Amino acid sequence: MPQKHTTNLKQKPVQGRSVSFINKVKSLCASYWKHGGILRRAVIILCAIAVFWTSMSYSLAQWYIHGQADKPLRYGVTFIPNYARHFGLDPKETMSAMVNDLGVRQFRLVSYWREGEPTPGNYNFEELDWQFKLAEESGSKISLAIGLRQPRWPECHMPAWAEQQPMSVWSVELKKYMQKTIERYKDSPALESYQLENEFFMKVFGICPDHTRERLVDEYNFVKSLDTEHPVIVSRSNNWIGLPLYAPRADTFAVSVYKRVWDKNITKRYFEYPLPAWFYANLAGAGKIVTGRDMILHELQAEPWLPEPGPNGKYEINDLATIEEQNKSMNADRLRDRIEYGRGTGMKEIYLWGAEWWYWRKVKANDPSLWDVARQEFKQTAEDNRKLTN
Repeated sequence: MPQKHTTNLKQKPVQGRSVSFINKVKSLCASYWKHGGILRRAVIILCAIAVFWTSMSYSLAQWYIHGQADKPLRYGVTFIPNYARHFGLDPKETMSAMVNDLGVRQFRLVSYWREGEPTPGNYNFEELDWQFKLAEESGSKISLAIGLRQPRWPECHMPAWAEQQPMSVWSVELKKYMQKTIERYKDSPALESYQLENEFFMKVFGICPDHTRERLVDEYNFVKSLDTEHPVIVSRSNNWIGLPLYAPRADTFAVSVYKRVWDKNITKRYFEYPLPAWFYANLAGAGKIVTGRDMILHELQAEPWLPEPGPNGKYEINDLATIEEQNKSMNADRLRDRIEYGRGTGMKEIYLWGAEWWYWRKVKANDPSLWDVARQEFKQTAEDNRKLTN
């Protein structure tokens, strides 16, 4: 008892000093408010709002990250055969290397309309067929992009024969192609989800004829009428703030994250967004509360964003970009940091963007540094997942 009494006596001065300090801060703030002008008061209000919003956002982010902690992390890559060809690579060899060397088991694939239906009513699924076969044989899973807007420039991949038609005509033809695609692959054991209309509302990037919500809703309902077994993902772009409050209420939401880009408008130099990883955890957490749906990171920048598009106008890595210039935006160290950044978002399904470029750097530019980092990360993640499930 005497020892306990002594401890309480020691605590009282500390508590007294804390209360005294808080009172002094309150007094100082009250005086600053009372004797300050309108501008000073406005600054105080704005700062208070900023502190409150940041605190609440961070708390929500930590809640979301903690809730996801026991789930396995699934890293995948976006793979586009034409982008491999752009680098002078064989697409089959490239995807096989991703499976057998990197250990990739999650793929985000595309079903470009212009390639799948080059002329009206004539369908060509040869390229997607071998990709699905390779995925099935390796036990890999596929998230299949469908619709008009899909990954890579010019974003909307419309066949030439449909370009001059009004939307009332081409939208019907597009749905016919989507139906053929879905019916062909919906029974594949590799198919895990569909991604409908990549970053549909992003009007500032890409060459697209339409961004109306009515078409997106119509296509979503159409896909669900054809396949009720596989979830449909609807994605948003990089750093926009907002919640998925309106239709369509997708099964899963997705976000893209680009960290280091070329600012062509103001600074004319590389710019890295200062947003912490928990910013995206906050978006995912808020969306989870409002909709009950999860969010995935469907496109995490893992290749350079260069100063200008190539000579053909495409936003792709081109012959004019030296290795030194590429490294200013993305190198092995930045790739490792970017993967860690993705992990910090708390999202458990993450697709890296630029795996074809890593392979080109390895086999054509004799620089395996990026490929090696990716292999190490995929291997470590697989080991971590085994420990988690055990």
